[in-house]
Amino acid sequence: MAFSVTDKLVNFRLVRATVYAVVGAISYPALAVINRIKIEGTEHLKKLPNSNVLFVSNHQTYFADVMAFMHIFGAVKWRKENKLGLPYYLLNPFTNVYFVAAEETMNGNWLSKIFKLAGALTVKRTWRAEGKDVNRHRDESDTHKIDQALDRSWVITFPQGTTKPFAPGRKGTAHIIKNNHPIVVPVVINGFWRAFNKKGLSFKKKGSILSVRIKEPLVIDYTQPVDEILDQIMDAIEQSKKYMLKGRHHVMQLMDK
Repeated sequence: MAFSVTDKLVNFRLVRATVYAVVGAISYPALAVINRIKIEGTEHLKKLPNSNVLFVSNHQTYFADVMAFMHIFGAVKWRKENKLGLPYYLLNPFTNVYFVAAEETMNGNWLSKIFKLAGALTVKRTWRAEGKDVNRHRDESDTHKIDQALDRSWVITFPQGTTKPFAPGRKGTAHIIKNNHPIVVPVVINGFWRAFNKKGLSFKKKGSILSVRIKEPLVIDYTQPVDEILDQIMDAIEQSKKYMLKGRHHVMQLMDK
C-alpha cells in the first residue's frame, strides 16, 4: 500500500511537535482567553496505555474541536487537572495521538494541509463528496491507516462524520472497535458551535463557554454485532435519539445559524 509524502511526514514526532506548537500557540487565545474552556474528567486519562486507545466524540467544528483535544492532552502530560493554565506544555507537546478527518476537508486549503501534519488520518467519506451525496464502499487502506495508528498510539474519531447535531453514527467506527478491541473513551463537547464558524477558524460569538467532558472508558462486549456497538457509542457521546429529546441544544443550534 502506497503512502503519500504527507502520510509519511505525519509519522515523524518532530514534525508533529512543531505543528502542535505553532497551531497550539495560535489557537490557545481562542480557547482560553477570548472564550473560556471548561474541562472535566482528565483523571480518566492518567492510567491509559500508550496505544490502542480510541477517543470517540461528537463534532461541532472542523478544527477547533481537535485543537482543544491537543491542548488538553498536552496539559495532562504536564500534570494539570481539568485546566489548561499557561500553555508552557507546548514546549514539549503530547504527540502520541492521531485524529481521523475527511480527506476533502484536510485538502481544502493551505492551512488545513499544514494542520494535517499534526497527525491527521485522512479517510474518504462513503456518503458525501464535494458537497454531494454519494454511495461508495469503504476504502480498506483508510481502515488500515487507523488500525496501524491504534497499534502504536491514541486515535480521536468522530463517529458521526459531520458537525450536524444528532446525525446518525457511521458503522466504520464500530468496525474499528470490533476489529482492534481498543479502550474506548467517550467525550462530549459543547459550545464550539456557538463560539466558532463551522471550520472553527473564525469567531461567531466571543466570550462563549466551551465544554469538554471526558467520560470513563466504556465496557464493551466486542462480540456484539456492529449495530449494537454503534448504539452504545452514540449513547456515550450523547448523540442518540433519547438525548435529542432531552434538551434544547439542537434547537438552539438551528436558531443560531
